[in-house]
Amino acid sequence: MKILLVGSGGREHAIAWKLAQNKNVSKIFVAPGNGGTALENKCENINITDLNELVEFAKENNIDFTFVGPEEPLTNGITDKFKKVGLKCFGPDARAAQLEGSKTFAKEFMKKYGVKTAQYEIFTDYNLAKEYLQKCDYPIVIKADGLASGKGVVIARTREQAMNTIDDFMILDIFKGAGKSIVIEEFLEGIEASILSITDGKTLIPFISGKDHKQIFDGDKGPNTGGMGVIAPNPFVTEDVMKDFEENIVANTLRGIEEEEFDFKGIIFFGLMITKKGTYLLEYNVRMGDPETQSILVLMESDLVDLIQAALDSKLDEVKVKWYEGSCVNIVLASKGYPEKFEKGFKITIEEGIKNKVFLAGAQLVNGELITSGGRVLSLVGKGKTIEEARKEVYKLTNMVDFKGKYFRKDI
Repeated sequence: MKILLVGSGGREHAIAWKLAQNKNVSKIFVAPGNGGTALENKCENINITDLNELVEFAKENNIDFTFVGPEEPLTNGITDKFKKVGLKCFGPDARAAQLEGSKTFAKEFMKKYGVKTAQYEIFTDYNLAKEYLQKCDYPIVIKADGLASGKGVVIARTREQAMNTIDDFMILDIFKGAGKSIVIEEFLEGIEASILSITDGKTLIPFISGKDHKQIFDGDKGPNTGGMGVIAPNPFVTEDVMKDFEENIVANTLRGIEEEEFDFKGIIFFGLMITKKGTYLLEYNVRMGDPETQSILVLMESDLVDLIQAALDSKLDEVKVKWYEGSCVNIVLASKGYPEKFEKGFKITIEEGIKNKVFLAGAQLVNGELITSGGRVLSLVGKGKTIEEARKEVYKLTNMVDFKGKYFRKDI
């Protein structure tokens, strides 16, 4: 079996590692991949990012199915292009991908199908947004409508901060069009949780929950990042929370997918807020989260290829996902200065024997050496029967990896 995997992050390295465990898989082409996928078992990086060229490559190389890692190709219709020529692609069509691609679309979908979410208003007019901010309760949440690499959400604690944020989004256009339309929604107090799931459009199976740590500094301080580490399962996701989630969020989401006739055979990620008043949906993603994926796949005992094939064949109702009975803690090692300005191009040294505990992200293989190439350089994963055991293991691993400017949170 030959698989094409689209993407270049730590998420894609973890997916490649998991796909390669299936004995029927002979080759995984990763487009464009990174230093981790370049070294991973059964993998070969290919330098293609153009969607039409990826379709041609899949045709010419008899690819059995394509797994799309990041959101951008999905919102740009990669699945539609593959399906048009009879190729299998694991990921939603462009219409369904708007659940992540447009915050406005997602909020209207939630409202239409009774998915429990925060109250909100949508603005395309700067002056009306400004007027609204004069009479708001604070804190308030401001979201850029389009894709903004995980940086398009601001919790404004004061009116002044809120005004500055809409200036940045709507006037200065820092997200190059993604913030021209904005969502202003009520601030929910509570604990965040991430639940990835797999769907074939008729059945939806939630995976183990995760707790992401978005901010750069210990104690959840400083600017937001793409994610600095994850605990899975999330200790705050109790049986009651899961029941609330499945009844008020999953069931209504699935009803919406069916009624809208989305072609959705892929991953749907629920960003939740657990509050005293119940569990609310903050956002949908239509792909695996990063760094949640690194923790979730380490705990998954089921075969990922089998799960994907069941989804593509609309047979998820016949499947049960098996999990390791314990925890995983994943820590991101970043370049000093991230998420602001940082230097790259430094050699990465990794001690022998921890290969399956390192997932590379912002790293390239240059002349046989791993070199830093991004803000989030790699993830380390520790597994154990308890969170404490997993945490102990992963922090031990931080001494076995080195590069200039290595930075990580000490409190994941």
